[in-house]
Amino acid sequence: MKSLPRLTLTTVLASSLLLGLVACQKSDPAATATEPTAAPVALETLDQKVGPVDLGDGFILNAPVALETLDQKVSYGIGRNIGSDIAGDTNIDVDVEALVAGLRDAVNGGEPRMSDDEIRAAFGEIRERAQQAQRAKITVEQQRATDFLTANGARPEVTTTASGLQYEVLSAGTGAKPTTTDKVKVHYHGTLVDGTVFDSSVQRGQPIEFPVTGVIPGWVEALQLMPAGSKWKLAIPPPLGYGDTGSGMIPGGAALIFEVELLEVISPESPTAE
Repeated sequence: MKSLPRLTLTTVLASSLLLGLVACQKSDPAATATEPTAAPVALETLDQKVGPVDLGDGFILNAPVALETLDQKVSYGIGRNIGSDIAGDTNIDVDVEALVAGLRDAVNGGEPRMSDDEIRAAFGEIRERAQQAQRAKITVEQQRATDFLTANGARPEVTTTASGLQYEVLSAGTGAKPTTTDKVKVHYHGTLVDGTVFDSSVQRGQPIEFPVTGVIPGWVEALQLMPAGSKWKLAIPPPLGYGDTGSGMIPGGAALIFEVELLEVISPESPTAE
């Protein structure tokens, strides 16, 4: 079952999309006119400024909420999506009361408790905090990759190419070597240096076909060295994999380990290629 679309923290910080959505909703003047004035909310720390604190005005967090009308259900869904996305973010200690205070002020047309300049400054600061944390993670992963590749490359059964690609022949094939114009049919099992499996056709029980040039640089190089029928173990340095960006379960700066079995080379004129 597909989940509802999620609003990422980056999206919220960059475009304030949620604030734009809730600001479009008009509160009932007759209803808001009788509401008691909200108690002052402390917005002193960076986390409070990014995720606005104590609501006051009799609002009780986690009180029973009616979810009967379409508007109520959609409103709850928006809140769940935001909460799910930011719950695991380690760059901000989200203050839920402050967050809800910002929503209520926008929906009800209340007086802003922070200026636009203050909000922009807080967003900029939290963005820099996140970037610093990400750079630190990449540095750790790069060092882990360097340590692994150094030790692995020292093994006599491992060959290291000029690009830094490392391979070990597990079983030698006698078939043709693919070229950049060919497609290949392979079985593979990919892990990080700590053994975490991030992708595996072996586990899926289904080999895959793709153009030789349609994969990461480490694969493109290795495939052209492998005779069909071979099974190799590859150790791919970050520049020949996903670099500092990473992808999915693969963190930035990670070395990749693959066991690759080249089952078949499919040339452009081959009937199989059709």
